[in-house]
Amino acid sequence: MKYEKHINLFQYTRSKTRSVQVGNIEIGGNNPIRIQSMTTTNTLNSDDTIEQSLRIIKAGGELVRITAQGVKEAENLENIKKGIREAGFDTPVAADIHFNPKAALTAARLVEKVRINPGNFVDKRNDNSKAVFTDEEYNSELQKIEEKFVPLINICKENKTALRIGVNHGSLSDRIMNRFGDTPEGMVESAMEFLRICIHEDFLNVVISLKSSNTRVMVQANRIMFAQMKKEGMNFPLHLGVTEAGEGEDGRIKSAVGIGTLLADGIGDTIRVSLTEPPENEIPVAQKLVNYIDERTDHKEIKEVSLIPVDFFEYARRKTTRTLNVGGECLPVVIANSKGSNDLQPEFIYLGGNIMIDTPNGESNYIVDEEVWEQQVFHNENVFPMYSSFNSLYFSENKSAELNFLKINCTDVNDENLLKIKDKKNLVLILETSNKNGFADQRAAFLKLMNAGCDIPAIIKRTYKENNLEDLQLKSACDIGGLFLDGMGDGIWIENKDGIDDQEIINTSFGILQASRVRTSKTEYISCPGCGRTLFDLQKTTAEIRERTAHLKNLKIGIMGCIVNGPGEMADADYGYVGAGSGKITLYKNKEVVKKNIPEENAVDELIQLIKDCGDWVD
Repeated sequence: MKYEKHINLFQYTRSKTRSVQVGNIEIGGNNPIRIQSMTTTNTLNSDDTIEQSLRIIKAGGELVRITAQGVKEAENLENIKKGIREAGFDTPVAADIHFNPKAALTAARLVEKVRINPGNFVDKRNDNSKAVFTDEEYNSELQKIEEKFVPLINICKENKTALRIGVNHGSLSDRIMNRFGDTPEGMVESAMEFLRICIHEDFLNVVISLKSSNTRVMVQANRIMFAQMKKEGMNFPLHLGVTEAGEGEDGRIKSAVGIGTLLADGIGDTIRVSLTEPPENEIPVAQKLVNYIDERTDHKEIKEVSLIPVDFFEYARRKTTRTLNVGGECLPVVIANSKGSNDLQPEFIYLGGNIMIDTPNGESNYIVDEEVWEQQVFHNENVFPMYSSFNSLYFSENKSAELNFLKINCTDVNDENLLKIKDKKNLVLILETSNKNGFADQRAAFLKLMNAGCDIPAIIKRTYKENNLEDLQLKSACDIGGLFLDGMGDGIWIENKDGIDDQEIINTSFGILQASRVRTSKTEYISCPGCGRTLFDLQKTTAEIRERTAHLKNLKIGIMGCIVNGPGEMADADYGYVGAGSGKITLYKNKEVVKKNIPEENAVDELIQLIKDCGDWVD
């Protein structure tokens, strides 16, 4: 069940899925990648929900999802849908259901699509209370699912309602956790249990999603799901998203890493960018991702690599030989064209042809072009040459330094050139691409390096011409993040030819490394976008927590509107802030509840005190 057997690693093309009718639009097939968002208002407040839905639609949203935690909320979807129609829009409405099959049965008669979560549609909240499931017990659980699920399928058939089977990494059932753990494989099986029932009942109007706040898990789960469906003769469309991505720069970069990696391989028929911001803000970000991926259609040919030495379902870093602080077990480095102005500092500063060095005391490492290096004007041990061809003096005269950089294009990675460098122990490659599908081009180059047994470290370099920071963040995260998710790359170098501040470029580089889960350099906020289940001001609270804790390093703080996915999605967080009821907050340390039902007005202070009490606070 190899991933590469089902997609083309070297030629961008949308994978063909079946077309699913959702109201007046179709998802999958030959249709465009659909963009959607979700309201954050109280579903019982029709006016507010209608107003927010219209903002999503006017921003370009092609489907609006609304939570329905109970039958009353599900019934009120009829009034909300009517308000949207009276405003002149026929945009499909989807109900979001957790824990309540009765609400799903009601909603399926009223709206165009219903989303259920296999982890809690029938199962109680996962609490790992049952340590072992015998085969008989496991099958009995599946029978219970079928008894509850088939009535929903029948209503969907009668009303031509589409269904999304939406798996969340943070809310897998005890049954799945017992057999698979909180793994990508467990997420896939959670979806397949329900899909097989759909197939048996001849109900095919189904969309699948597998989401996680962990980009590595999210990408691997969708890849395995895609391959497993192929294995079982299925081709349902996939909805993509990174849950609890956060807000601002972090939310955009994290979403682009996860969603962009899959879209680049032609996987994904509809997307939602989950930001802890007003939902209409998500739409233009999602549209930019879709448009950017579409630009690589009909790209220049990339020569196929026949032997694929990577398992795209599991993470393993490419093995390289360490050269000073690059490669081996070292964290991926950042190269930039200037020194940073805040705490995020690149390991190497590229000076090009400039011979002026402002800190000769060894605090910074510098890279200069070979022409400057050959002048032998440097006496600092922290200055290193960059050569630009396989015909440079590095090879002919061996005037090498302790560390040498060789800038090459992916097209230069061939058998002849690999023989020249394979045994070099003081060399680091700067890998560039001029292909519109640079992600696939650079991936192919890494595969060639691995097949040749060439263990020289390689820096991923991309050059852009953006004058908008968000555009640079999204494009570079799309292009580079997936390579790091697959264990390729010993560093990152982003150049931009237009007017974006150098520190912002450096921040973007560190952000991509963190979103790709290969290097942590700042506090990470796992914050959900909110929905009708959220009973506190999530955006305001997230901003306050960020303001008071952003100076801390290497911490993960989960900020969750409710307990549907909260404890699960923030399983690897150091601290958690989770809505427990109206105006009440529960605090977590790792996976353990520390304090329950704290009044909202005191909760942020209590969180800060908890971090201090645990010894993780720095003034």
